[in-house]
Amino acid sequence: MVESGVVVADTERERADALAVRHAVFVEGQGIAEDRELDGLDDGAVHVVAYDDGNPIGAARLREPETGTGKVERVAVREDRRGEGWGRRVMATVHTAARERGLTRLVLHAQTEVEGFYRGLGYRTVSDEFEEAGIPHVEMVRALD
Repeated sequence: MVESGVVVADTERERADALAVRHAVFVEGQGIAEDRELDGLDDGAVHVVAYDDGNPIGAARLREPETGTGKVERVAVREDRRGEGWGRRVMATVHTAARERGLTRLVLHAQTEVEGFYRGLGYRTVSDEFEEAGIPHVEMVRALD
């Protein structure tokens, strides 16, 4: 674990920290059912976790559902730490991890309220609005250079 920064979760402790952030943001904060948040896809995924003063404050998950394409999921920053640039730092680490794994394209399902955040990171919307876990989303994609 690092004191401050964003890392790929290489230890069980770091992975647990990422899951704790997701639980706080999605289950406690947004009311998503825990069995939906823990969807059985974590074992084969790359997890990213952000720390500040040793405290886990952000997380994300990256999977490769099809060759060359990564799916970015479960991007979360604790509510009291939003607006400080942690989301951008988490996504930068996800992008680096994706490139290191030879991925050339990323896809994600963005909650519509943060669509602009992802657009600012080079993603473009490729779907109409749809509902996921009772929350409006859009599908977005980005090529990795």
